[in-house]
Amino acid sequence: MSDANNKTPPTEKGTRCIALVGPQSSGKTTLLESMLLAAGVIQKKGRVGNGTTVGDSNPEARSRQMSTQTTPARFSYLGDDWVVLDAPGAVDLSQDARQAMLVADTVVVVTDPDADRMLALGPIFRFLDDHKIPHILFINKLDTTSGPVRELIGAAQRQSARPLVLRHIPLVRANKITGYVDLVAERAYHYELDKPSERIPIEKFSDDSVPDERRALLEKLSDFDDALLEKLLEDMIPDKNEVYRQLTKDLQEDLIVPVLIGAAEHEHGVRRLMKAMRHEVPCAAKTADRLGIPNEPLAAQIYRVEFAPHVGKLSLIRVWRGTLKDGDALAGVRISNMQDGAEPKLAKQRVHKVGPGDVVAISKLEAGRAGTILLADRAVEPEEWASSPHPLYTVAVVAKDRKDDVKLGEALRKICEEDPSLTLHHVAETAEMLLRGQGDIQLHIALERVRRKFDLVIETRTPQVPYRETIRKAVVQHARHKRQSGGHGQFADIKVEIKPLPRGEGFTFTDAIVGGVVPRNFIPGVEAGLRDNIVQGPLGFPVVDLNVKLFDGQYHSVDSSDQAFRTAARLALTEGLPQCDPVLLEPICEVNIYVPSEFTSKVQRAVTQHRVQILGFNAREGWDGWEVIKVNMPESEMQTLITEIRSISQGIGTFEHRFSHYQELSGRDADKVTQQRKQYLNAAH
Repeated sequence: MSDANNKTPPTEKGTRCIALVGPQSSGKTTLLESMLLAAGVIQKKGRVGNGTTVGDSNPEARSRQMSTQTTPARFSYLGDDWVVLDAPGAVDLSQDARQAMLVADTVVVVTDPDADRMLALGPIFRFLDDHKIPHILFINKLDTTSGPVRELIGAAQRQSARPLVLRHIPLVRANKITGYVDLVAERAYHYELDKPSERIPIEKFSDDSVPDERRALLEKLSDFDDALLEKLLEDMIPDKNEVYRQLTKDLQEDLIVPVLIGAAEHEHGVRRLMKAMRHEVPCAAKTADRLGIPNEPLAAQIYRVEFAPHVGKLSLIRVWRGTLKDGDALAGVRISNMQDGAEPKLAKQRVHKVGPGDVVAISKLEAGRAGTILLADRAVEPEEWASSPHPLYTVAVVAKDRKDDVKLGEALRKICEEDPSLTLHHVAETAEMLLRGQGDIQLHIALERVRRKFDLVIETRTPQVPYRETIRKAVVQHARHKRQSGGHGQFADIKVEIKPLPRGEGFTFTDAIVGGVVPRNFIPGVEAGLRDNIVQGPLGFPVVDLNVKLFDGQYHSVDSSDQAFRTAARLALTEGLPQCDPVLLEPICEVNIYVPSEFTSKVQRAVTQHRVQILGFNAREGWDGWEVIKVNMPESEMQTLITEIRSISQGIGTFEHRFSHYQELSGRDADKVTQQRKQYLNAAH
């Protein structure tokens, strides 16, 4: 990468930023590599399979041959300065992609030339449209297909609320795509392997579809411009510059989605994409206006947080307005030690000044998190940022050496700050530290980073399910605690009635003592002893939905005490609960599963293997072609649910869940749970 201190002076547009997003394996990192080659930043393209690309430079990405976090890179092309954010495509890592999209001036959505895989574009287009982010669709890998591009456009259009405007049509020779026609410039180009495309006379391209396709392009643009519509109705040919102006306006206002084609691995169409970006992508000031960034002399925004060994916290920031220099204040704090925020690796170049649109990394900036807007004197939390998706997958994390527990907790907190779609939750009941996220891939990557960055040896386990137990019949239990030890002894005698309560009532204690057979000052000790013992019932789990009534007892004027009555109460439950027909209760969750409608029946069949109660299904509100399947499912069956849904729905199905109720579990399933619980408790002691 070039030295950030020796860049050419920025143009009046400042530094512009695009994000590369798209489904996994669509070729985003290869496209970035070709852009850097075209701009002269690198002299030879790296390859993902060889681990030699500028992007995907971290160990987790190299080992998986996939993007695991957003990689920034910068280049200058034809006098314009650019920062590219190469975002991961795995659905588990969608939070990273969302944060990149939110700070980009324009997003380039990269996709395979496979009509069946266009479904994966739906959630991406939805996010872009919801946030009014300008975006371009780049159909990649066209060297691997000979099918009609119109079929691809039709499949992609079904996923987009904005009209797709095809700007290029392929040249086909002997069932192979050999080039393209630019419908706006009315020029034809022949692909050259690993070289810029060669312009050829358009007259050699005899396909009659060119005029029809160009008119289709103009008609889509005329939907947003009355003057252009009037010319088309009068069969007038609009000026090319007018068409370019309309394309630029419509793209920047997120009214259309221009579609370009190519094959990044061979540099086909890459320079044409870069030239379209150069003329049509808005500058940072326009993006700041769209985002509602305060119009102050200096305004910036954190879009990602990272923690680096020997460096600490790095806030990756995009400058929206003004020039940021060493010694300036952000959020009321003087900053120094700025580093180039567009270097792919964390060993970053020092910089002393950055202008509008550029990105910079600032260490030890405590103010804010991803999304925070930084002004000179204060930090502002935006009303809406990349809200974290609902957790879908959970693991329990433990340090192999218990003395590292505190260090592990701090490391996991930092990893969750890096990726806000991860959450950390400590469960006191089971003494487990739970890491929750979007899937097993995301959690495995996160824990690899913990091991690498913080030098920790950690283990993972399947989280314990919070089972409960209750009783199905009432008993009367007598308990006496008596001990003589030379001086004051211990004496307490009680009689209690233990009876079940309706589901959800918890535990209640009733004082029915009359005549002072148990003095008032000892009764709180009885209740405390009962509460001590319901923490673990005869099946090994907390006991719920029962009432214990204290109705009789005896005491000794010298040997009785609060502690003695507390012990007697524990004995009463220990001896009484096994006689109350105890039964296991398992937590049931209300689950809403969201999938495209063509997968509804397959998902329904799959979830029936998980002891579910199907409540019904209907259209997903606001999502054309999607449905929501409503089920009640035992929490114990949910650990692999997201993996199954995604395997059926091309990776885009998802779900939300919340606790609903407890219900009885009996038979072989209950026996298995209680046996496992017994083994766990024995091991713990």
